Amino acid sequence: MEIEVKIRIPNYENYKTLISVFAPFHVKTHNQHNNFFDGVSGELSDRRAVLRIRFYNDPPVTKCIICLKAKALLVNGVSRVEEDEEEIDPGVGQECVSDPTRLVDLAESSRIMKRVKDEFFGGKKDGLGFKGLGGFKNLRNVYEWKGLVIEVDESSYEFGTLYEIECESSEPEKAKELIEEFLKKNGVEYSDSVASKFAIFRAGKLP
Repeated sequence: MEIEVKIRIPNYENYKTLISVFAPFHVKTHNQHNNFFDGVSGELSDRRAVLRIRFYNDPPVTKCIICLKAKALLVNGVSRVEEDEEEIDPGVGQECVSDPTRLVDLAESSRIMKRVKDEFFGGKKDGLGFKGLGGFKNLRNVYEWKGLVIEVDESSYEFGTLYEIECESSEPEKAKELIEEFLKKNGVEYSDSVASKFAIFRAGKLP
């Protein structure tokens, strides 16, 4: 179970202020390319699950992660979601993006794809089918601050840009309070996130 604080930053001006005040705590930056998939008959989405392949950094890609998420719940700026991740060869990931039917073959070597086959397709060997849903880019700046790992995201959709803070924590309410105090102190406007990045992508508009 992944538990994260998710706080939305309303616009570019506040985002730039946030990046500036967090600058002393910066540790790394990721260029992420997110691609999503479902069964051809909605086998995953019908059960509130989504399959994602994420590439890190612009070409040359340095890392590729396949991820299965399920049963997401976002309440009062705290997200709880079942998440399972696995690193795969970037070349194989690119093949799956270009041709989602390659995901069927990946079930032979990937723990996560074997889970998908067993849990969402009843373990059958024939009749598995996948479709690509598209995706979006995300620029992620990572900071270490007050014992927390803070991720500040600039997510670029075809219909607009989302700015968001994420912070994974076993004590989300405490972490959220610390972050909000920091934002108020530095004059950064914010609000609780009300939808996941994937939900926003599927809706086709910013909340």
